[in-house]
Amino acid sequence: MNNTDRRTFLHTTAGLAATTACGSFGNKQATAAHAVSESEIPFQTLTGVAALLRTRKLSSSELTAIMLKRIAALDDTWNAYATVMTESAQASAKAADQELATGKYRGPLHGVPIGVKDLCYTRGVRTMGGCSVLRDFVPKYDATVVKRLRTAGAVVLGKLNLTEGAMAGYNRALEVPVNPWNAGAWPGGSSSGSGVATSAGLAFGTLGSDTGGSIRFPSAACGVVGLKPTWGRVSRYGVLALADSLDHVGPMTRSVSDAAVMLKVIAGHDTNDPTSLPDKVPDYMPTTGRLKGVRVGVDEKFITQGVDPETASAVLASIDVLADCGATIRKVTVPDLSEHVGHWNTLCQIEARLAHREFYPTRRKEYGIWFRNFLDGGATPGTQANENVRAEDYARSHQHRLICNGKVRGVFRSIDVLACPSQPFLPFPVTPESQYGPDAVAAVGDNWGKFTVPFDYNGAPTLSLPCGFSASGLPLSLQLVGRHLDERTICQVGFCFEQKTQWHTRRPPMKSGGAS
Repeated sequence: MNNTDRRTFLHTTAGLAATTACGSFGNKQATAAHAVSESEIPFQTLTGVAALLRTRKLSSSELTAIMLKRIAALDDTWNAYATVMTESAQASAKAADQELATGKYRGPLHGVPIGVKDLCYTRGVRTMGGCSVLRDFVPKYDATVVKRLRTAGAVVLGKLNLTEGAMAGYNRALEVPVNPWNAGAWPGGSSSGSGVATSAGLAFGTLGSDTGGSIRFPSAACGVVGLKPTWGRVSRYGVLALADSLDHVGPMTRSVSDAAVMLKVIAGHDTNDPTSLPDKVPDYMPTTGRLKGVRVGVDEKFITQGVDPETASAVLASIDVLADCGATIRKVTVPDLSEHVGHWNTLCQIEARLAHREFYPTRRKEYGIWFRNFLDGGATPGTQANENVRAEDYARSHQHRLICNGKVRGVFRSIDVLACPSQPFLPFPVTPESQYGPDAVAAVGDNWGKFTVPFDYNGAPTLSLPCGFSASGLPLSLQLVGRHLDERTICQVGFCFEQKTQWHTRRPPMKSGGAS
């Protein structure tokens, strides 16, 4: 596999990709595909291009060339990719075409170009996790999620940038993704590259991970769909950890149907990950535009208190749409969870120290200032002085997690889905420099985890999807929380919402030197 540095790729591949794409579009298959122009193709849904591939109106080689050309032209602005796997992607696309020509069809991801967060091992291609200490780390095997994508016929375009260690700030040695809706606005974290690539038409779907909101925040900030599955629904084997007991891996796409397709492929038990669940994987694809019998819980105080007014208003309006779809709207009371949410930091911090024990604190100086401070946790690196106190803190925080889980469980006694915002704030102003510093995410405030942490604590599935725009043109996001292993219902609810609203079809202006 070719391991191409992103900047090297951007300055050497554009001409080759353009030639390949133009040459490909001279054949009969490409003529049929011109019903969708080349400039429009990168913004098609995953399921949309899958149909073109299956009917051979477009080849995977053509599609991959278009995407590589686009990455070469635009990603110097958006910084979504850490590594572009050019030769590997071209080879995978060619193999996909050869199989289709002989009648072998692997499913709806066959020949579709996707990107994966640079936490996921890729055999022969470096995996950095946003950390400069891992710049030379080249895995000898694929993460299970990557292996399953390849087995389904997907074309892996490359590895996507993220915050350092999948936490909050960035390492100064690496690049910061830029929000296509507003270059001066936070792109979300930690799966920022995944959100940007999906939003900017640089992949048809991506993989992200979520420990405290890292699928939901970038999905909300970049105006895309993010599906955080039930904890254990998707294997974490071969995925760099932030906090093992909280980490989830899931898809980020431009429609709910696309997310359902990707989840079906990556979900399921994995003998290499004993924490993965043995339950049968259903078909998550929505089948109807009605929600008869689905009980959606709403707590207006929970939705509005301490929440950006435009966000709260959009979410409340979204609930009216769900009622129009036939859902039964039930008033519920979500208890105050703030005391428990505040303990996420301790749990994550101690588990992250464990995950980074090979390099931290011995190579502490190579870490960025934000993540370094987070891992230090106020203790002197390398000392044992605070170990007993930290153990007590961890035990106390774990108790708070269990109490929080019990309170949330009570909310779901009479509902199937809880509707609320994906995040309580609008994407805040940032600069690349500010995101390297100690105050990288200070603007989110103490309320940042209100809508995310409780559902990482209990491992419940969540779906984030666009539900409008602020007066300044920034995306707003609705979150649907489901019962354990009931991703199918939240996908159904999200699909019905999309059919009524079409917010998910809006494209970013991409005015920072790029073009949509």
